[in-house]
Amino acid sequence: MTLLGSTVDDCGVLVETEATRQDSTPSRMVRVRSALGTVVVPWRGDPAGVGREHHVEWTVDEDMTWAGNTMPAAIASSAVGEEGDWIVLRGRLSLTADKAAFLEVGGSQILFDLADPLPPDGADGTWVEVRVRRDSIGLWPYQL
Repeated sequence: MTLLGSTVDDCGVLVETEATRQDSTPSRMVRVRSALGTVVVPWRGDPAGVGREHHVEWTVDEDMTWAGNTMPAAIASSAVGEEGDWIVLRGRLSLTADKAAFLEVGGSQILFDLADPLPPDGADGTWVEVRVRRDSIGLWPYQL
């Protein structure tokens, strides 16, 4: 697995989408290329938008569990990458008082619910990697 790091402006991540060969999956899968890396994930936007550049919002329907799917990052920079059927998101962790977390990945914030085991004291503000199943991610385009 290779994770590419970069900084982007705080207006979100600008990505280029490219159609992939479709199999029997119910979601349209797209190859997403950005300064942060390249991954294949489900596209939640209009199918006619594939093949263009978009600012996007990432959603993840999977809880963050410390030492389960989340661990300290060896490199302090944002990145996205693939490891088999897993998507790896690297970013800065922000914890909330109501058992939620935000992962800032290159100017975009991805919301996670927290599940046991919770991050340890002192984890807020640190760089982490989160591994999630590809089918738990949604990529939504938006207009600035």
